[in-house]
Amino acid sequence: MLSNIQGDTDVFLIPGDPVEQVRAPEVFNLIFRTLGINAVLVPVHVAAGDIEAFVRTAFLAKNIKGMFFAIPHKSLVMGLLSACNDYGRVAGAVNGIRRNSQGELEGGLFDGKGCVSSLDYFGVAYAGKRVLILGAGGGASAIAASLAIAGDSAPAEIALYDPVPGKAQGVAGRIMAQAPDGALVVAVGSSDPAPFDLVINASPLGLHAADPLPCDVSRLAPHAAVLDILMKNQPTPLLRAVRARQQVAQPGFEMLIQQAPDYLDFFGYAEAAQAVRQDATFIREYLYPAEMAGEIRRGAKPARPATSVPIPRVGEPRLIVH
Repeated sequence: MLSNIQGDTDVFLIPGDPVEQVRAPEVFNLIFRTLGINAVLVPVHVAAGDIEAFVRTAFLAKNIKGMFFAIPHKSLVMGLLSACNDYGRVAGAVNGIRRNSQGELEGGLFDGKGCVSSLDYFGVAYAGKRVLILGAGGGASAIAASLAIAGDSAPAEIALYDPVPGKAQGVAGRIMAQAPDGALVVAVGSSDPAPFDLVINASPLGLHAADPLPCDVSRLAPHAAVLDILMKNQPTPLLRAVRARQQVAQPGFEMLIQQAPDYLDFFGYAEAAQAVRQDATFIREYLYPAEMAGEIRRGAKPARPATSVPIPRVGEPRLIVH
């Protein structure tokens, strides 16, 4: 059930193409209701070719307070922005846009930071490790960018694999060009997990029952861990297969939970952001299926921030996007 929508309700939109798979509306409308915020997040199905016109038009409405973005729009809106945070600059994508006091649009990227914070939450090591990211779409780009700018916590190597020719190479090259010196981001020619300490599935494989596994789990090193960022069908076939080998495999729910406070801060709900950082149990209880309910840490606080790169507050853009 959505929030009690009134004439003065703050309206947020999340365009996607498709949009049926997104879970942000469930999570943020739950947050709004639980914390007494007069706001609503509504999914809208917008074709990729129409997204710029849609964003410009929608923000003519004064009660549209911001937008979240699903695939494939995260990189397609960059030309509309006057500013974005460092994560967005490095990845070349954003998943949130707000209007500042001058009426300009500012963007932020939180997916990757949420993923890295989820690794901290689960106690999965990545500093100095070799990390394989399966997929080279918006989520994969965000994760790779956030790991690349993680400073002393950065992996020794970040490798991307995607079956679409040239896609992983394009993402790796862009991040390498924007990331600090010393970051090693490469494309690899196969999904073989054998050389890696951590494998992150950022591909859509696992959304459907007939999907093949995104990698051959029999090739995992005995110490390797897996994170599957899919928000639906958890535990996914990949998680089940890895756990059957008695290895660490974690679901993607925490990626959304960990970035929720950054979204809230970005859109001006500082008190709500702090409340979620202190205790996100109510979100976990909503997202985790019954089969995984025993894994919920009730009352657990999120771990330290993934990096020291600050998220810009309203009216304080960090950099200009040309």
